Amino acid sequence: MDDRELLNVVMGIVGRENCLDDCAELPCGDQILVVTTDMLHRTTDFVEGMTDWQAGWMSAAVTLSDIASMGAAPKYLLIAVGLDDWKSLSGVMQGAKDCCTRYGATIVGGDIDRHGELTVVTTGLGLVEKHHIVRRKGARPGDLVCITGTPGQAQARLDGYLQYEKALFEPQPRVEEGRLLGRAGVSAMMDDSDGIALSLYDLMSANGYGFAIDAAKLPLAAGIPAEQARELALHGGGDYELIFTIAPGKFPVAGVSSTVIGTVVDEKSVTVDGSPLAKRGYQHRWE
Repeated sequence: MDDRELLNVVMGIVGRENCLDDCAELPCGDQILVVTTDMLHRTTDFVEGMTDWQAGWMSAAVTLSDIASMGAAPKYLLIAVGLDDWKSLSGVMQGAKDCCTRYGATIVGGDIDRHGELTVVTTGLGLVEKHHIVRRKGARPGDLVCITGTPGQAQARLDGYLQYEKALFEPQPRVEEGRLLGRAGVSAMMDDSDGIALSLYDLMSANGYGFAIDAAKLPLAAGIPAEQARELALHGGGDYELIFTIAPGKFPVAGVSSTVIGTVVDEKSVTVDGSPLAKRGYQHRWE
C-alpha cells in the first residue's frame, strides 16, 4: 500500500475534486487563497547529516513549493514542531524563518509539543489572481511538457554524489518561476518532488491525456554517467522543480529557465522514447 493508493480512501470521503491539486482553493475577493500542508519526519525526510536549521528550511520550502506550483505568491506559514530534543527548536525555527524571508512569506503561528522523533508540520497560505491560477488539470494534446532546472540532483546526493548535498538539504522552491509561468498561461503544472515519472502519472490522472517524453531532451546532473543521470532525473525524489505543460506558441517564458522534455498526447499513457515509463519515484509505503 502506498500514499497514492491511500489517497483514494481520502477521495472517497471528502471528494475527488478536493484532492486533485497541490493546494486547496478558497475565494478571497478578486484573488484566490491557496492553502496547503506538509508533514516531515526525522526517519523519512530529514537525512542523516542535516542540521536543525536545514530541517527547518526544508520544512518551509516543501510547502512554499506547493504554493508556487499553483502560480501563487506565498504569504504566510504556520509551523508545528514535535520535538524529541528541545534543543532542536531554535535551529528549526530559524531555518524555516530564513526560507520564508527569502521567498516573501511570514511565520504567523503554530504549535510545539513533545514527540518521539523530530516532526515538523507546515501549513502555507498564498494568493494568486483568479485568471493566473494554474492547476494540474488543463493540459491539451500538442502542448509541450517542460521542467525547470535540472532534476535528479537531490537523489544523486542520496546515491553518494556529495556535490549535490545542497540540492537535497536546502531545496529552493521555484516561487518566482511559478508566478511567471502562471501569468504566461501555462495549461497545467505541479512540482516534481516525487520525481518526473510519478508527477506525469499524477498529471495524467487529472487530465485524461498522456505524455510522451524524449530521454535525449532531459537536462542531466553533471558528473554522473548519462544513463544513471537519466534514471535519477525520471525517478529520483526530493527535487522541487516545476513540471508544466504549455502551448508551443507560448514557450519559452521570459525569466524562467526550463527545458522541453516531451509533448502531451491523446493516448492515456506515459512513455519515454516510445516505451512505457515505469511508475516509480518517491512514495511512502505501508505493509
